[in-house]
Amino acid sequence: MMRRKRKTSEILLGAVTWFAAAVTIGLLLLLVGFILVRGVPHLKPSLFALHYNSDNVSLVPALISTIVIAIVSLVIAVPLGVFAAIYLAEYARRGNRAVAVIRMTTETLSGIPSIVYGLFGGLFFVVFLGWGYSVLAGAATLSIMILPLVMRSAEEALKSVPDTYREGSFGLGAGKLRTVLRIVLPSAVPGILAGVILAVGRIVGETAALIYTAGTVAQIPGSPMQSARTLSVHMYSLSSEGLHTDEGYATAVVLLVVVVLINALSARIAKRLGRRS
Repeated sequence: MMRRKRKTSEILLGAVTWFAAAVTIGLLLLLVGFILVRGVPHLKPSLFALHYNSDNVSLVPALISTIVIAIVSLVIAVPLGVFAAIYLAEYARRGNRAVAVIRMTTETLSGIPSIVYGLFGGLFFVVFLGWGYSVLAGAATLSIMILPLVMRSAEEALKSVPDTYREGSFGLGAGKLRTVLRIVLPSAVPGILAGVILAVGRIVGETAALIYTAGTVAQIPGSPMQSARTLSVHMYSLSSEGLHTDEGYATAVVLLVVVVLINALSARIAKRLGRRS
């Protein structure tokens, strides 16, 4: 009797799992297929002109701005997030109230809507610090947005490293800092990189926060203090104007390709680092 119940429950759970997987894959294929069908026919050489104007609505300046803002945001957020995670995972004592406050704060920050980050960035970086609508203001705002994600993923990656690695290093006479930097951190790099991939995806797809901070100027920024628009903001501007909706779908195709390439490149790097470690 018990075996029959267990077998029935296993079959039921298996069916639910396969159904959920099929629905997820189906929705993904539907979304990607819709974008490709609507966007690919409208990809044309004028969209890839170096300079933007109202006739060609080129996406190249937005693509370059996306790469620049993503790099600057990661340069700010990743070191802060990784070193904060090292402190939480390796140095902080268990039951420390400060650690509990930091973790609660990061979880709260990760749940705040992006429009709130945009309003904060607009008031603090754009107005109070006087940076204006600029690449630096947008990147600083995005770095605050992705910092909790980088911290949590890096902390979990550090915790997943077996304690035998640490014990072996201590047994050979290495100190705490040397063990963390030479043994623990390299072993946790693939997990940290997974968090960075998610952070890049959020940067590339962000719109609301950048409208209030980086602006919507469709030109290649000559300096970090100049305004610029990313691909997602460019796509939003084209679709909201109603004059270049087809070009907006074509921009969505390019954005999709960029995200896929970033994920594939990051996965390849993670595999190589995992083999070395």
